Amino acid sequence: MPIKTAPPLVVSADQRAVLERMARSTSLPEREVIQARGLVLAAQGVPTLRVAKRLGVSPDRVRRWRARFEAQGLEGVGRIAPGRGRKPWLPAGTVAEIVRVTREERPADGSTHWSTRTLARRIGVNRETVRRVWRDHGLKPWRVETFKLSNDPDFERKLVDVVGLYLDPPERAVVFSFDEKTQVQALDRTQPSLPPKRGRAQTLTHDYKRHGTTDLFAALNITGGEVISDFRDAHTGADVLAFFKQIDRGVPRELEIHVVLDNLSAHKAPEVREWLAKPRQRRWHLHFTPTSSSWLNLVEGWFRELTQKRLRRGSFCSLEHLTDAITLWAEHWNDNPRPFIWRAEANAIIAKTRRGRHPLNHNTNSTSDH
Repeated sequence: MPIKTAPPLVVSADQRAVLERMARSTSLPEREVIQARGLVLAAQGVPTLRVAKRLGVSPDRVRRWRARFEAQGLEGVGRIAPGRGRKPWLPAGTVAEIVRVTREERPADGSTHWSTRTLARRIGVNRETVRRVWRDHGLKPWRVETFKLSNDPDFERKLVDVVGLYLDPPERAVVFSFDEKTQVQALDRTQPSLPPKRGRAQTLTHDYKRHGTTDLFAALNITGGEVISDFRDAHTGADVLAFFKQIDRGVPRELEIHVVLDNLSAHKAPEVREWLAKPRQRRWHLHFTPTSSSWLNLVEGWFRELTQKRLRRGSFCSLEHLTDAITLWAEHWNDNPRPFIWRAEANAIIAKTRRGRHPLNHNTNSTSDH
């Protein structure tokens, strides 16, 4: 007598897409990922016994997954039925106290953050319990991320102006993102680096010799990705004006020029303002980013690429060697330029910034250590 097999699980196209995404996830709980894989196989018509064997679970568990999905849909995937699962063994309120102390208190010795051991002693539990609570609540006290919200009173107006330029560049115009990378050092390592090999990364000495610095000026074409660059001994108003003239010579006269830049005083120097006020420079339009908002300037992405791929591990025996290396790297970039695409809407950024300001305005903790 043939063995009866369950018919393929009925799922809609949208449900299948969600299940397949869950089955590939590396961040969801394991039980949700395993269940999603089982339901995907069931929807493909794979017999229950084979699904169970492939996933290393019992056939009854697969049948319960199917039944719960048929009754609850996606809401039932990965959910633990009432009365099942691991029973809590910690005293009531312990988890909440671990979370509260992690976020609101500091160790008695004045350390800036808790470790699993110090917090375990403080609460009276073992360090594995602390680790589990941190994992379940997404807490990582050992990590810190830098941030600063702009206090520019014209933040929203400037943001809308710059983001609008990125998302909808004007016709018959070139839009540049401009900035200076100042004090780029020609560092020469004291010993040669060794190439990577099995079991060992590339080596780099911690000490170095300095052979001078230069200021790198760069303007990124936001639509094409090409970069105009130059080196200067300083970044005064005269240096900014000289670079603006270099841009002006490279852009056909029939095109407008829009430049996104920060609020450095040299960008508003008298000689710059006088040059821009001339009728011939009427095609120039400067768009200043809000203060403390370097993330809004797309050329910073190009500087980051340059630093990571050429400068950080580089060794330069002279200032000329450094400028030649940067020039060569920039030329190769322009041979196959890659624009940095801005996608965030201004309204979404403004909403996120307002949410970020709320806890700062209500935070009673001092910004300094006591």
